Amino acid sequence: MGNTSGKRSWRGYLPQGALACAGSCGNGHWALLDPMGPIGADEKTLILTAFGLMLIVVIPVILMTFAFAWKYRASNKAATYAPKWDYSGKIEAIVWLVPTVIVAALSVLVWKSSHELSPYRPIASTVQPVQVEAVSLDWKWLFIYPQLGIASVNRLVIPAGVPVSFRITSDSVMSSFFIPRLGSQIYAMAGMQTRLHLVADHPGTYKGLNTQFSGAGFSGMYFDTVATSQQGFDAWVKQVRQSPKNLDEAAFKQLEVASQNNPPEFFSTVKPHLFDDIIQKYMANPPRAKQQAPGMKMGV
Repeated sequence: MGNTSGKRSWRGYLPQGALACAGSCGNGHWALLDPMGPIGADEKTLILTAFGLMLIVVIPVILMTFAFAWKYRASNKAATYAPKWDYSGKIEAIVWLVPTVIVAALSVLVWKSSHELSPYRPIASTVQPVQVEAVSLDWKWLFIYPQLGIASVNRLVIPAGVPVSFRITSDSVMSSFFIPRLGSQIYAMAGMQTRLHLVADHPGTYKGLNTQFSGAGFSGMYFDTVATSQQGFDAWVKQVRQSPKNLDEAAFKQLEVASQNNPPEFFSTVKPHLFDDIIQKYMANPPRAKQQAPGMKMGV
């Protein structure tokens, strides 16, 4: 499928609420600790490395808590009693030096991953990436394939081993695009676009979701990411092109209507430049029905 093994150590960014989501976001597994792509694998390494560095302080503190409680228990008459003791240079050095070294190491680690491994940075590969334009709606995800002229709702199909280059926006309130087993949560906001690059190493079906609360239908705002062989992807594209549905202006207005737990839907044609039109309509005066939630600011 092509070589995607370019230098990707410490692939950032860590998703918000990563550990809270780790046990529940993806096929019943500890999704973040069971990655299926190089980006997710590097994020797993970053999580475990940061966790290990913090344990350098946590484990000794826990052990010393029990050791001190045992040594200085009331029944231990042999314990040293020093009521006027109040300072130790060695203890002060350990208490300040060890955390300082750990924080410095974490700072270098995060700084390096954030700059060297931005989601905007394309993944090194010998094959051209698949272009996907993702739009967050109430409460569903629209995926446009501009190179192919097709679109889908709540079903993202990609070829395994081929990088996927996303452009992401929202046609409603702020959402967050996240496929835990592939990595890199990133926000979708109306009137703005962001970029994301992902790749799946192996064929499979991986859960995607919105991790930003966005209203009544938030709990059902999931989609399947189906990574398949190139032959399987080509067959899927051919099947979608036989769909009787066309994503024109009228069809998109129907998609804009709030709905919950939408089944997958496919469109054989897409209105040209639909993604750019969605962004552009928020650049001046947004429609009243699509104004942002209280406390959010519209940006450009």
